[in-house]
Amino acid sequence: MTVTTRLYHVPLSPFCRKVRLTLAEKRIEVELLEERYWERQPDFLRRNPAGKVPVMRHDGRVLSDSQAICEYLDESHPAPPLMPREPLARYEVRRLCAWFDDKFHDEVTSKLVYERINKKIMGLGYPDSKNVKAGAQAIRYHLDYASWLLDQRRWLAGDVMTLADFAAAAHLSCLDYISDVDWTRWPLVKDWYAKIKSRPAFRPLLADQIPGFPPPPHYPDLDF
Repeated sequence: MTVTTRLYHVPLSPFCRKVRLTLAEKRIEVELLEERYWERQPDFLRRNPAGKVPVMRHDGRVLSDSQAICEYLDESHPAPPLMPREPLARYEVRRLCAWFDDKFHDEVTSKLVYERINKKIMGLGYPDSKNVKAGAQAIRYHLDYASWLLDQRRWLAGDVMTLADFAAAAHLSCLDYISDVDWTRWPLVKDWYAKIKSRPAFRPLLADQIPGFPPPPHYPDLDF
């Protein structure tokens, strides 16, 4: 069988990981191609003039933007569903995806993962200690909020797992790779993450290895 789906990605990008989780949950076979998007190669810019990953080639079409890709996959491959059918429930999923992909990313992921790993890979120097400190402080607020949500719901957006859970887990998995989540402080978030982490769709993420940046021993452990 010929693989008709290719994903141009970066292993420790939460946006790429969200798409990878969706593809795996839908059992869509995909060829992963690492893309050094910061080098702005002409071939890549032709695929996505925005110069960002992920970019997916699927059935002859080139698609970009992680949220748009994931919703396209959910509509074109409806089982299992990752978006609710009711308009208000769909709104809540989209709201939380935006929360993590915009606010959480700006205040936490970009301050920790990008400073500690991406800068070195891209040859941009050393981490900015002020940014790292700001990210370490901001994560507490965000995980307090996630705990508040999970105190009222089985999953982040409601009673069933949705794309909102994948968006949040994608960011937290990147942070967990560099040991930046104190799981003992947020037991509800830890229990929720353990459920996501134990899904077959998550296994490829746990196998990721960034050269020069080995993950902590607990990273691939399902009983962490």
